[in-house]
Amino acid sequence: MKTKNLFKKAFNFKETNCTIISDSEYSIDLAISSIKHHRRQLEIYVRENPKFLYALSPVRVENGPKIVKLMAEYAEKAGVGPMAAVAGVLADLAVEEMLLAGSEVAVVENGGEISAVSCQPIDIALLAGDHPLSRRFGFRLEEFPTGIATSSGLFSHALSFGEAEAVSIFAVNAGLADAVATAVGNLIKGEDHREIVEKGVQKAMSIDGVKGALIIYRDFVGVGGKVPKMLKVKS
Repeated sequence: MKTKNLFKKAFNFKETNCTIISDSEYSIDLAISSIKHHRRQLEIYVRENPKFLYALSPVRVENGPKIVKLMAEYAEKAGVGPMAAVAGVLADLAVEEMLLAGSEVAVVENGGEISAVSCQPIDIALLAGDHPLSRRFGFRLEEFPTGIATSSGLFSHALSFGEAEAVSIFAVNAGLADAVATAVGNLIKGEDHREIVEKGVQKAMSIDGVKGALIIYRDFVGVGGKVPKMLKVKS
């Protein structure tokens, strides 16, 4: 991510690896506190409800902390297990705290999933492992709030049953984008690359709250909906 005249801090906490950007150092501290708090809430919940941690399909939640309810909500929309939304929801909740403190720029990147609200454009690069397009181009974010998530069947540490180099989803928030990227990524496999990518884009755009989708699969790139302006990344 490229920024000017802003504060930027890398933050690691257990499996959470974040980059936080803001116009306020105080808001960055709040974002870190938010991530720690909600991670602890999730850890307590899954100790008593282990199904939530391992499920590969939506799980009904009647009582639970905010992070759990949001993860379950977005997983239900996408048709995946709730942990598929964890990185995005943590980012969204951190951004929420930053905005409550009065920040005009609140951007949290958590393991590649991005939640952003900003009064100025934010540039991000696409990461797709060793694919030739990885880090060669990116997006200029100009409409907020927005959430971005990328799933890969080849390069990501996250669980995926597909074979896509990258499935990038642009949505109303990062939690939803995270869950949908996983759901669509699971579909991208097989020999007819064009048809598979087109079906993946259709699946993404059928989910309420998704703004756009970009899928890279072997020799084919598919785009649907409203994707931010693409930029060439300078090496």
